[in-house]
Amino acid sequence: MADPRAVLGEVFGYESYRTGQAEAVDAVLAFKDALVLLPTSAGKSLCYQVPAITLAREGRGTTIVVSPLIALMIDQVAGLVARGVAAAALHSQQDDEEQRNVIGRFLRGELTLLYVSPERATLDSFKRLLGRTRIALLAIDEAHCVSQWGHDFRPEYMRLAELREVVSAPMIALTATATPRVMAELGRSLALINPTLVRGDFRRPNLAFRVQHARTDEERLARTIAALEAAGLRGRSGPGRAIIYCSTRKKTESVAGELREAGFAVGHYHAGRTALARDRMHTSFAAGRTRVLVATSAFGMGVDYPDVRLTVHFQSPGSLEAYYQEAGRAGRDGLPSECLMLFGASDLMTQRRLAEHGSRGIDARLEAALAGIHRYAQASMCRQQLLCAHFTGTDDHAACGTCDACCDPDSLQIAAVATPAIALGSTEQQTILDALAQIDRKIGKGNLVKALRGSQAKAVAAQGLHRLSLHGALAAHDEDVIAATVEQLIRDRKIIRRGRKYPMLVLPTTTRAPARTTNARAARTSRPTRTFHGIKLALDTYRKQKARQLKWKTYMVFQRATIAAIDARRPMTMQELAQIPGLGPAKLARFGEDILALVRRHASL
Repeated sequence: MADPRAVLGEVFGYESYRTGQAEAVDAVLAFKDALVLLPTSAGKSLCYQVPAITLAREGRGTTIVVSPLIALMIDQVAGLVARGVAAAALHSQQDDEEQRNVIGRFLRGELTLLYVSPERATLDSFKRLLGRTRIALLAIDEAHCVSQWGHDFRPEYMRLAELREVVSAPMIALTATATPRVMAELGRSLALINPTLVRGDFRRPNLAFRVQHARTDEERLARTIAALEAAGLRGRSGPGRAIIYCSTRKKTESVAGELREAGFAVGHYHAGRTALARDRMHTSFAAGRTRVLVATSAFGMGVDYPDVRLTVHFQSPGSLEAYYQEAGRAGRDGLPSECLMLFGASDLMTQRRLAEHGSRGIDARLEAALAGIHRYAQASMCRQQLLCAHFTGTDDHAACGTCDACCDPDSLQIAAVATPAIALGSTEQQTILDALAQIDRKIGKGNLVKALRGSQAKAVAAQGLHRLSLHGALAAHDEDVIAATVEQLIRDRKIIRRGRKYPMLVLPTTTRAPARTTNARAARTSRPTRTFHGIKLALDTYRKQKARQLKWKTYMVFQRATIAAIDARRPMTMQELAQIPGLGPAKLARFGEDILALVRRHASL
């Protein structure tokens, strides 16, 4: 049997393993599954690279590595090839001839490691290739992408368990950013069999974590420049470099421009730039010609420079997992480095907008992640203690003695008091407006908030608010956050507050005094007009709510034409409802009773 410790020394130049590496290597070499949670810079890659080389020397075959980013694959392969290891990758940036060459080497058993994306790994054509040669090990890198509770969920990762059906080899799943909940979910999703659990020490003693509260870009820029100067990064040459993270491409470009005008050797990196521009910037930063790089999260996984002395989050990220991964790029050589987060209420709103325009949308997972960032920014306890507890689920971590909470606790209280509750995003704001429209009368803010939270209090029931279709629609959010969102809607003039002693809320369209009329018939017909509007709104609100619950597109519940037909015909029985176009048997079974209840409720108004 080949000696893994000999591989560690001969190929990688290390005399001994780091914490957790030996357990992971021994597990897969004993043909056992392994689940590895090691912090950034702790050497996760060696946990599968050492066994891969060991197994290849024994003639056991190729190790398949599933990796989420092409840039990460390219870097890993280049590093291995430089060490004399037969490694290659299959990805979309290769031409047909290069892909055929890689596949040929793979089928001839010439490769020790083959890197592929999750999309390719689950293709039937690729799975057929796996059946034509020997596979020694399956390695799932950045395994938190499996979990819907992870910060970088990739739906394709959910199908990776299919590889177990065609390959009889152990599987090792590795991540640096997974909470206990995510660890449990990815173990189930990957169908790991009694996996050996390896969990490392998440402390980074050489990193000083700090949070500064800033509302305006001018204030953020001033704090960023001060941090860069304190790290000795003003000059165009010299030791050390910095990464400034922004949430959007536009902000990345504007911040880079401001820093360039301030005299820094700065570049910017985001997914919207051309491949050539990204490669050039990557090369310039690696060579030290660009000392400060302003980037989105596209410059994240797999970034491995030893002398990053400073990371600044110009805008707060969407989760503590993302923050720890990106901030952890600092100080990989073990020397003192700083991780600064600039936090403001607008950052979480930005993350909600990004989610609304992305594939995930706003849901309980996103809100839980943002709540974690908010707690971290407001915390008065040691930053490293909080981060370690987040990933390990335990509170037995020693204070670091280097973060702002440890070194200057008095400064934290001012920031904590100054930061207000964060308003929710546009989806939740529309839910509040829809609920207020359903109520169709003045209501106090407290009762509205309680109804949206799902309260069964007497005051809520007395006003019939427990019967609203949106009762409990915002149950995942705290009352103060919903109240802050109502206040934001009032400031935006989307809700009107009337009365001083007992202020009540109404929609702007319902506050206009009705036109005076002496015509009794016109007065009698005014009520049906409001009811006609109400049932349409109630049906539209209902289908949006169901779409969120089922993770469907809104039109998939039923279309606007169906709403108009229901409004026109007012069906009272299931037989009558079945005559409405756009409602087949399946939708009648799923939504029929709810629709009839809405129709009957509005018919009684």
